[in-house]
Amino acid sequence: MNIRAIRAIYIFEMARTGRTLMQSVASPVLSTSLYFIVFGAAIGSRMGDIDGVSYGAFIIPGLIMLSLLNESISNASFGIYFPKFTGTIYEILSAPVSTFEIVVGYVGAAASKSIILGILILITARFFVDYEIVHPLWMIVFLVLTATTFSLFGFVIGIWADGFEKLQIIPMMIVTPLTFLGGSFYSISMLPPLWQKITLFNPVVYLISGFRWSFYGIADVSITLSLSMTLVFMLFCLTLVWWMFKTGYKLKQ
Repeated sequence: MNIRAIRAIYIFEMARTGRTLMQSVASPVLSTSLYFIVFGAAIGSRMGDIDGVSYGAFIIPGLIMLSLLNESISNASFGIYFPKFTGTIYEILSAPVSTFEIVVGYVGAAASKSIILGILILITARFFVDYEIVHPLWMIVFLVLTATTFSLFGFVIGIWADGFEKLQIIPMMIVTPLTFLGGSFYSISMLPPLWQKITLFNPVVYLISGFRWSFYGIADVSITLSLSMTLVFMLFCLTLVWWMFKTGYKLKQ
């Protein structure tokens, strides 16, 4: 394994975050803080508990997931798309660097940024609502798995996109709506029976449910099922990445 190549790609991508702190860190944290103020402090104080958890604390895992998914996709997709746009991707592909090492460098950096952002939002939440983490180890597992999985998904989008507009289509038109409808602000048990069944086809439900379980020990679906669905989606993304590099899809044109 070419550790030097992985390190070079990783450091370059992480350095880009330092140059765009307002956009990549400050903006998501401030946006999430507004959610805590409006839904946690203002509206949450007038709502009852959900499964024994105050509403302000209940929405914390969902809000972290909302930011985590969007930032993971955004960081990874832009990270691989920009070399395609400038043409420097050909230098990377012609260098003695394997597909595995390229993916580890780009996806590792994108996932690291998202994990750092998730931790910052978790710290920020403490200023607005009280919460507890019943299973801290599982919380870290779900945080890392989700960040890695959706960074892989963003990597796929970055290869697929042939314009800056396409980088935003899937996150804005698909991922964000699925996150809002996946139980970020409510428990799916509050929905009518028919909609509960329909909601189970939303993959984000399993991510939010598992992450919320790590905080409060409550979940809409089985923790085993949540973990399994996350791993299945990660495997799917890995397969897509392998196929894209094997065939040169939109990489060697």
